[in-house]
Amino acid sequence: MQYGIPEIDVATLAAWRDAGEPFRLVDVRTAPEVVQGLIPGAVHLPLHLLPLRFRELKGESPLVVYCRTGARSAQAVMWLAGQGLREVYNLRGGIMAWLQAGQPVASAPAVRAAG
Repeated sequence: MQYGIPEIDVATLAAWRDAGEPFRLVDVRTAPEVVQGLIPGAVHLPLHLLPLRFRELKGESPLVVYCRTGARSAQAVMWLAGQGLREVYNLRGGIMAWLQAGQPVASAPAVRAAG
């Protein structure tokens, strides 16, 4: 936990995946960033739309949120926790740490810019 924000590291997330643990991944990057790829199984929910669509995440736990480096997703985790969601974690280092660890990235489906 850094700065009071619950975090998970790449090794732990990969272990959860390999063990078949239930969790949900949320990518809060922008559409142009997501086009470059995303962690397999992640749903794209841009940070700026989180207040409008966070109800879609209720009841989903644990929830792992990530962005490019972990800064925006840390903001998202703080906000989601403030809305009463439990078991919400920031992926330490974001997708950059995921890639540096040699973990797979999936091609993103065509992403429409939010209007």
